[in-house]
Amino acid sequence: MDQHDLNLHKEEREKKKQISWLTSVKLKYVKLGYWDASRHFVWFVALPVLFVAIASLGLGRHDLHRLCEALHYHLANLLACTAAMVFAATLYAFSRPTPVYLIDFACYKPPDELKCSRDRFIQASRSTGRFTQESIDFQRKIVDRSGLGDETYLPPVVFMAEPRGSMALAREETEMVMFSAVEELLDKTQIKAKEVGILIVNCSLFVPTPSLSAAIVRRFGMRGNIQSYNLGGMGCSAGVIAVALARDLLQVHPETLAMVVSTESCTLNWYHGNDRAKLLPNCIFRMGGAALLLATAASATSSRRIKPKYELVHAVRTHKGASDESYQCVFQDEDSSGTIGVNLSKDLMAQAGDALKTNITTLGPLILPVSEQLCFFATLVARKLLGNRKIKPYIPDFKLAVEHFCIHAGGRAVLDAIQHNLGLSARHLEPSRMTLHRFGNTSSSSLWYELGYAEAKGRVRRGHRVWQIAFGSGFKCNSAVWVALRDVEPRGPGAWSDCIDRYPVPVVAFD
Repeated sequence: MDQHDLNLHKEEREKKKQISWLTSVKLKYVKLGYWDASRHFVWFVALPVLFVAIASLGLGRHDLHRLCEALHYHLANLLACTAAMVFAATLYAFSRPTPVYLIDFACYKPPDELKCSRDRFIQASRSTGRFTQESIDFQRKIVDRSGLGDETYLPPVVFMAEPRGSMALAREETEMVMFSAVEELLDKTQIKAKEVGILIVNCSLFVPTPSLSAAIVRRFGMRGNIQSYNLGGMGCSAGVIAVALARDLLQVHPETLAMVVSTESCTLNWYHGNDRAKLLPNCIFRMGGAALLLATAASATSSRRIKPKYELVHAVRTHKGASDESYQCVFQDEDSSGTIGVNLSKDLMAQAGDALKTNITTLGPLILPVSEQLCFFATLVARKLLGNRKIKPYIPDFKLAVEHFCIHAGGRAVLDAIQHNLGLSARHLEPSRMTLHRFGNTSSSSLWYELGYAEAKGRVRRGHRVWQIAFGSGFKCNSAVWVALRDVEPRGPGAWSDCIDRYPVPVVAFD
């Protein structure tokens, strides 16, 4: 069999995977998406329905003219109609959520001395003397296939001859990441720390007392009545959860600014045992963090401000924790020797795929063009009525709804699966793959490194939509959709400023 035949067989296998992925889409999630999309649609159809109702009563133009004259001479009727119109307009205004905007964001770039090539990573693992040769060989195989490059970053504790994590070292790592990201954000936006009224920090595995949010309040001298929140144990999808929480809080406090800080700590969570499932996080997780500033129209224009970059148009959260398989596929526990680590089960990819399918089925009606929705919905109903085998499933083309995809850089296998299932091109996956190559899996902050890549390339133009997809323990899949309010031009120093010209780099494929 020649190479051409091999390529054809490979394409056929991938197409079958893509089709089979949507064969079990549940109608209830489609209905949930349409329910979300139709909550305010009634207000847009109310007026045409009113005119249709009037026409059905046989009222012509002269009848409407006499009706207006009657209202003119009957003050009570006129006031009643006016009150009804005002009530309807007020009800619509209060039912419509306050738009939330992203003013700007900043991604942390660690110092060069913390760069960790794949060879340095293996050397550091070997120097501890805690790993068997089989574990060293396993880690070498994983890092070579993970999609990580040779310029990712790890905290100092990993390179110590006797790597012993401590609370002090873990605080030092997280504070270095958080404080640097917040300082860069405040400098970019020219916002004073005391102007921030809402602070949300998410870090899954390091949850000290006092909290990380309290550390930021102390470091930057934030005001005493700030509403601060600290999210822990929510995995790599916590960044989108924090954004959704900030959005909800800004509905109640529209006059203030909300800051979200997303990070993860490796210092206390570096695994030193020989359980292969727990060695995987060592191979792919790296040091990083991001800070972003959110506002409403009222708070964004209350004084001198930089014009917001994006508007948050949708945030859809999916939680599959009711299933035992989903709940346990990312689990922190001890191995047989009592060493704590995060276990990534063999079911992880299957659970991630199921969560993603549910999430995009709910999100689809909110963002897909009407033509795609009609084709997908009609095919889905037909398959339910006539049987799955008689009709092939219709795979919506999300490229018609979104220009930029920021998919959590959890690993090469995750990105490969999503690319095949959604039918995306290499260019659509470029921000995610290059972020994985340059910075590794930085947990919840990876989405912002990816958006930073697209901005640094000068690809984000006014009106473009950005879809952020994040996965996390639980198991969760969360999406955020943003629309660019202006052309975003690369400016100032940033995480990508010194290396963007070297990207994209070739991606090695493994069968």
